[in-house]
Amino acid sequence: MKKLNLVVLASGGGTNLQAIIDHIEAGKLNAQIKAVISNNSKAGVLERARNHDIPAIHLSHKQFATLEEFDLKLLSILKENQIDMLVLAGYMKMLSPVIIREYKNRIINIHPALLPSFGGPGMYGIHVHEAVIKSGVKVTGVTVHMVDEVYDHGAIVMQKTVPVMDDDTPESLAERVLKVEHQAYSEALQLFAEGRVEIIDNRAFIKK
Repeated sequence: MKKLNLVVLASGGGTNLQAIIDHIEAGKLNAQIKAVISNNSKAGVLERARNHDIPAIHLSHKQFATLEEFDLKLLSILKENQIDMLVLAGYMKMLSPVIIREYKNRIINIHPALLPSFGGPGMYGIHVHEAVIKSGVKVTGVTVHMVDEVYDHGAIVMQKTVPVMDDDTPESLAERVLKVEHQAYSEALQLFAEGRVEIIDNRAFIKK
């Protein structure tokens, strides 16, 4: 089985990246991370990449005169690494339609709720968990989904549930959800490594 070539885009501390690295090193995910890219030069995710001898690249829109130039640079990195999938792990920027079209059904993201609930613009990080608790629902979770031109809209590959406790704060709920994220992302990526995911009309089908 060919290893899945990944490039990871992230903006923060990189715990989801670390979980993916850990699963690869444990032999549970048949993939290799070709590069980690962050729009934040001080993001912890770049340090995590360096600690594992993975190329760590700071790439920000602010470094370029136009968005088109940024897209061209990002595309050149992705093509140079011959990636199979682009993995978003807490990346705080919307990808341009140019990138999304070029890598249609090959860009994946994880969201800390059960989409389509609690998704869309503004629904990221602790804001998601605040909205979940405020709504009064008893179950939340994580969603691994493909990325298209609309926030949190692409085909759903995997969902896992997490109970909402009566005494939960947004922070305590976030902590429990994050543990499930760390497991689900690598499980979903392994399905792609095994060639078991088929995307048809914005729906993901998992082959036995």
